[in-house]
Amino acid sequence: MRRKKPDPERAVALKYERGRDPAPRVTAKGSGAVAAKILELARKHGVPIEKDPALLDALYRLDLNEEIPEELYRVVAEILAFVYRMNALKRA
Repeated sequence: MRRKKPDPERAVALKYERGRDPAPRVTAKGSGAVAAKILELARKHGVPIEKDPALLDALYRLDLNEEIPEELYRVVAEILAFVYRMNALKRA
């Protein structure tokens, strides 16, 4: 299966607070200059950036503040688990 190239013109931000939120939700999304600003802020604050075109396509269809659908739980959970491990290593 051939993967599409990442689209540098779009970005989606998710927020999830373990124990508080039932599922991650879309907190920002945009294209062009808005996408560039989302990515700039993520880098500035040390927020990991995942470059997965298929995931971006699926998340981009969601509305702001909408929780991710159940079919995306696994892939997003794997990404969050990786982020949590990396944060734990930074603190160690």
